[in-house]
Amino acid sequence: MIRHAILIAVAWWGLTAAGMARSVTAASLAFPALTGRVVDEAALLSTNDLATLTASLAELEAKTTNQLVIVTLKSLQGTTIEDYGYQLGRRWKIGQKDRDTGVLLLVAPAEKVVRIEVGYGLEGTLTDAMTKTIIETALLPAFRTGDFAGGIKNGANQIIQALGAHVGSQARPAVRNSAPAQGTAGTPVWLVIVLGVGGVGLLIYCAVAGGAMCRAVMQILILAALSGRRGSSNDRSSPFSGGGGSFGGGGSSGRW
Repeated sequence: MIRHAILIAVAWWGLTAAGMARSVTAASLAFPALTGRVVDEAALLSTNDLATLTASLAELEAKTTNQLVIVTLKSLQGTTIEDYGYQLGRRWKIGQKDRDTGVLLLVAPAEKVVRIEVGYGLEGTLTDAMTKTIIETALLPAFRTGDFAGGIKNGANQIIQALGAHVGSQARPAVRNSAPAQGTAGTPVWLVIVLGVGGVGLLIYCAVAGGAMCRAVMQILILAALSGRRGSSNDRSSPFSGGGGSFGGGGSSGRW
């Protein structure tokens, strides 16, 4: 009995220590910022490559709602690409919330390792066998010759095809808009017309009547118009971000 108790205690301690070590490793990792659909930390891609890949990944999400993000890393910081990959996916929250439809393509040239990390919700679509085939046929042959850009583009294209972006039946359905027609800043058209007519009338009155009060009103209207234009411009330039998805370690890795 004592021997069994000791064995159980040792096993429990080993599992606990392993879990703690993994948590400490994850907490000590420095992750790059999610600056776009392609994060080229290792500087493997040209400006044209970045633009081409970004457009393809945006089209994938528009057609399927799946998010694919490509990241090249300067270093894995002493951990494995498997641990780094799923922790990065969770940090960035790639994929839709509650559906976990995200994929990461990670390339670490310093360690000569690549990984396709698949979110929970796509593990049945982009299986481990499929990701292994993509790595072996599209990525590694190009990487072995130093053609990182070519390998990444080929790998991304195969992932996109596997996710069904080319299939019209899987495209995101159009959303019927039952809300009132809106102007460029998101304001109903009727309200824009009313405010516009009222503003013009007030300006005409102030121009005729004059006075300090009218001058103050005109200044307020001008400042409000400028602020609205700045706000609408900022809305159009909102950065890319993950949708709240999570990862559990699905996918495959390869070395060259």
